[in-house]
Amino acid sequence: MRASAQISRDGLVPALRDAGWTALVAFGLFLPLIGFVTYEDINNELVLGTRWALLAVFVLVAAGGRFLYSLVLAPWLTRASTRPTRAGPSPLSTVLAKWFAPFAIGFVILYPVIVLEAVGTGGAIKWVDNFGIQILIYVMLGWGLNIVVGLAGLLDLGYVAFYAVGAYSYALLAKTFGLGFFELLPLAGILAAFWGVLLGFPVLRLRGDYLAIVTLAFGEIIRLVLINWVPVTNGYAGIGGVPRPTFFGIPFNASDEGFAAVFGLEFTPIYRTLFLYYIILGLALLTAFVTVRLRRLPVGRAWEALREDEIACRSLGINTTNTKLTAFAMGGMFAGFAGSFFAARQGFISPESFTFSESALVVAIVVLGGMGSLFGVAIAAIVMIGGTEILRELDFLKRIFGAGFEPTQYRMLIFGFAMVLIMIWRPRGLIATREPSLFLKERKAIPADLAREGHG
Repeated sequence: MRASAQISRDGLVPALRDAGWTALVAFGLFLPLIGFVTYEDINNELVLGTRWALLAVFVLVAAGGRFLYSLVLAPWLTRASTRPTRAGPSPLSTVLAKWFAPFAIGFVILYPVIVLEAVGTGGAIKWVDNFGIQILIYVMLGWGLNIVVGLAGLLDLGYVAFYAVGAYSYALLAKTFGLGFFELLPLAGILAAFWGVLLGFPVLRLRGDYLAIVTLAFGEIIRLVLINWVPVTNGYAGIGGVPRPTFFGIPFNASDEGFAAVFGLEFTPIYRTLFLYYIILGLALLTAFVTVRLRRLPVGRAWEALREDEIACRSLGINTTNTKLTAFAMGGMFAGFAGSFFAARQGFISPESFTFSESALVVAIVVLGGMGSLFGVAIAAIVMIGGTEILRELDFLKRIFGAGFEPTQYRMLIFGFAMVLIMIWRPRGLIATREPSLFLKERKAIPADLAREGHG
């Protein structure tokens, strides 16, 4: 008891000192972002206002978090690092590894039914569309980029370009030739894969930061082409009236030939929302299935060898040129699928939907989830995309911070703070273990401490 009390007293002063410095830094950072606000008065003049109460809340939260970290969490992490590593997986992790995948798949299949039973037809559209479909789009994008970044180790900051190629390919071909969604879906994926191969050729000799810069430039080039090729893409005005998917030729509208009339149902938009949900769910599961199968094939093992050490990969006789090109092509193909679905769902596309922030968001999902982990990427997409949608529902905060307070404006600040915590707590992502594609006699997961860069 005396020792613990002495440790608490010895740690209290440094914790208070850290909290004080954190409060000063937070005050300097948040003062221009949170403390000041501009608005137009009755004379349409720009007036500078202040939000001292909101600024104080942010500073106190930062200082309190640092105080708790220094006093409680930091000593706990130090003690945890000195504990002996568990020789094998824990019973809980074994049960989760066995039953998590079937439970997750069953839940996402039954999710619309659960929502319909919970909130009824009127409120189900928002929950199925904003939370179900929106999250699944980014899960699919994350799994597609996971092939390039997580498996092959090629940092791609222009992934949104393939997303845009798929969307514009579907929109232009559907409006020009009158083809259906399921006819153009494979074609959009093929075109995006073709552009992935074109991107792969200039970056064959590049690694690390240089590769990231070139892929970032590629994404911006595609966006600028979409903006300036006005006769084809309609520039900033975008393309409207994109045909929606149909159920074997039956549209989801209120006409006599619509889905509800043909099947004798009362018309409601929920039918089209449910149809779109199961389409993107099928595409996401297809992406996961193909990724798992490819990892066990020679090309998948070549991707992982390239990720670990390109020089050793070449010394083993692996053709790194084909390996990189196949990674870009496969990742681009799944982005093309997601892009064509996005265009069909929205009915309108414009270059503003394919900015660098989308690429950065997908890369963050892959990195935070754990590069190479399908489950980790899915969890990260649920947290980041679902978290944004939840912020839209926090209207009660306006009663606390004022009617002008908009929680969604602080989503990037919250996500940035969460990323810092994840990088401290789980530097290799939420799922930090790697399972080998092939194993001898017994499947064993590789712990994160044995898979650090240059250590395994």
